[in-house]
Amino acid sequence: MALLHVLQRLMQDSDSRLFAATVDHGLRPESVQEARQVADLCERLGVEHSILRWRGWEQQGNLQDQARRARYQLLTDWAKSQNIPLLALGHTADDQAETLLMRMARASGVTGLSAMPVKRTVAGVSLFRPMLEISRDMLRAYLRHHDLTWIDDPSNEDERFERVRIRKAMEVLRPVGLTPLALSQVASNLGKAREALDWYTFLAARDLADVVAGAVVLDNRQFRALPLEISRRLLVRAMTWVSDADYPPRRTGVSDALNAIRTGQSLTLHGCRVIVRRDKCWICREFQAVRDHETSVAETWDGRWVLHGGDAKAVTVRALGEAGLKQCKSWRDEGLPREILVVTPALWKGDDLLAAPLAGAANGWEAHLAAGHEEFFASILSH
Repeated sequence: MALLHVLQRLMQDSDSRLFAATVDHGLRPESVQEARQVADLCERLGVEHSILRWRGWEQQGNLQDQARRARYQLLTDWAKSQNIPLLALGHTADDQAETLLMRMARASGVTGLSAMPVKRTVAGVSLFRPMLEISRDMLRAYLRHHDLTWIDDPSNEDERFERVRIRKAMEVLRPVGLTPLALSQVASNLGKAREALDWYTFLAARDLADVVAGAVVLDNRQFRALPLEISRRLLVRAMTWVSDADYPPRRTGVSDALNAIRTGQSLTLHGCRVIVRRDKCWICREFQAVRDHETSVAETWDGRWVLHGGDAKAVTVRALGEAGLKQCKSWRDEGLPREILVVTPALWKGDDLLAAPLAGAANGWEAHLAAGHEEFFASILSH
């Protein structure tokens, strides 16, 4: 409510246009009326308002995580549908502090403990958090000063949720100086450290990494010589990019993977295969992750690959697999490990292999990454 009021006042004499949206998660009967209250205020302020409803909760899994994901999806979809390039969110210093303590409880590293960024891009929409250095108490004082009311979500008192337990624990920390503003500053400091580590990781990737047939290839000798934290970050970014996952692999799994690479062993983790071959370390898709994935030629396969070439009638795209690789007589000429080739896209007509563009059997077809090889390097700095 404070964000809405502040932005409306700031933009009164601006050429820009302000829109507002409320996500109704549909988890409480009162949410319908609460969204309506926001709509009424927007009408008084002359701000066009939309109510976005989520009905995806199936009573399973982590409710708060699923609701958060749905909220971002609904808001970014709404923004794009309205041609809105910038989406302002109401996160505060308290949100920063709570997230920091939650991540500390999980023994997170620098990235996990870093502050939410003031600005980042999600699904083509710029997210902007202008109130990260302002506490909730300051915002409530602002609202009272302007005779505005707000709505407290009763779930903020439900101690089944970790964030609520952390929020209550913070009251004990205040007297010793660990206030939301102080903790938020710690998160901000760690955010600056993360940026420096990301930059070092990016430079290291430019020196020793390449993208070949959709896999990230590392020079083993140079990789092993990196500081442990840089090699860990580079491996995490490679796995996250190859698997197209929303979240990075767990820290313990990554530590095991680094030890395996140093001793020349291959492994499977986070939907990826890590293959050590002499002086190279290859990170590619795990076959199980793509085995049953089938699309038409017009679609992006595995969220990454685009194919074009010959007649696409009755043709589907599937992983090459071992059965397909056996039909590619010259696959060894490509100089790629078989584990890499079996997870590349191939064109099939029923059970008949028509083409394997990356395994020496192109037959007039081409396959390339939809976002290009450079996206991997950009991803190191973009999260």
